[in-house]
Amino acid sequence: MADPKDRVFLPESPDATWEFESREKELRKKIDAINTMDPDDLMLIIMEVMNVEVLYPQPPYFYTFVYKPKTPNITYDQYPLIECQGLYKWGFRGFNFHWRKSRNYTWAEIIGKLHIIRYDEMNTMLSIPYQKILINK
Repeated sequence: MADPKDRVFLPESPDATWEFESREKELRKKIDAINTMDPDDLMLIIMEVMNVEVLYPQPPYFYTFVYKPKTPNITYDQYPLIECQGLYKWGFRGFNFHWRKSRNYTWAEIIGKLHIIRYDEMNTMLSIPYQKILINK
């Protein structure tokens, strides 16, 4: 298995270049400026700053995204922060850091794209209380 410090997943385009160094500072600055801890507001900022996206995750990399399950009466995290553990025809499995356990995510229940989070950005992401735990009705 690769060293976790080397977990940098590049976008699908091989000639795409992007800068990570300022993302954490920019994220903190924007969160401090809004002066709220509302998960919806925090996720909007996260999606704006962590704007490198993919359609399909790859193990063992990190992502955040918007999730809306179709199963009624299920408790879910609307804004998961995950480490992808496996890809399947139906979706993917990921360790959800907000739940501290693995969960399954189906393709039809992902809203938009997955936002790539680098390993060295995880401490910052874990310090932001943007999890939104809901019950699907």
